[in-house]
Amino acid sequence: MPIITISRGSLSGGTALAERVAQRLGYGCVSREVLVEAAAKYGVPEAKLSDFLDRVPGFWERLTVSRRLYLLFIQAIMCEFAQQGNLVYHGHAGHLLLKGIGHVLKVRLIAPLAYRITAVMERQGVSPKAAVQYIQRVDEERRRRMRDLFEVDWRDPALYDVVVNLEEMSLETAADVVVYLAQHTEYQPTVASQKALDDLTLRCRVQAAIAAHPATIGIMIEAQADGGSVRLAGVVECNELHEDIIHIAQTVPGVQEVISALEVRPIFPSAEL
Repeated sequence: MPIITISRGSLSGGTALAERVAQRLGYGCVSREVLVEAAAKYGVPEAKLSDFLDRVPGFWERLTVSRRLYLLFIQAIMCEFAQQGNLVYHGHAGHLLLKGIGHVLKVRLIAPLAYRITAVMERQGVSPKAAVQYIQRVDEERRRRMRDLFEVDWRDPALYDVVVNLEEMSLETAADVVVYLAQHTEYQPTVASQKALDDLTLRCRVQAAIAAHPATIGIMIEAQADGGSVRLAGVVECNELHEDIIHIAQTVPGVQEVISALEVRPIFPSAEL
């Protein structure tokens, strides 16, 4: 059975739809909040990771590697959940974190503005006008953030296999549609799609392990995985760091071989005499 990702705007019914689909299929149901909580194992506070996904970056943040690190940690956790199979994920980036994996059923859920306004008013106890302003602000920030991270407009229907509109459709009927699609051949795992997921997971786990380790904290290394073989590329400043990176990669579960294409290049080269 496929991995199902449900992308939705704030208070559009995504949680309810995901829970219904998961219950019918006997799947696990994972929210963005669960993903962020699990990703905190890499040493970044949950509040920072959550803020990272929602907030438009400032000028200085764009110049740092922290945003790439946070995305890497979250993607590594998403892959680990996906590897377990039988998963429904509801958030707004699941399909982008698993890009290129063939057995992902990508669902976009949209709801009429009146539906969302009512949901905001009930949850936050605000006026209709304040609810509209909240929805507009959150949607715009999310749009800009997803474009910044993935260079796409997450509202683009071409990014999804199906767009489900609650304008006339009930949540039960929407769940019927998703369950129906999930049973079709084109969304089932194949040997090739499972290998692609395994390789993506291993690549992300190796990169995340290196970036989070005290000896190499914050270092971004490019990795490619093929089966249990991992190839590392990038520039490091000394031989000791090179050795640390290789050792850390070798300790990641699933790694059978590490091939180094790392270049040692001191930041301050010795002056020639």
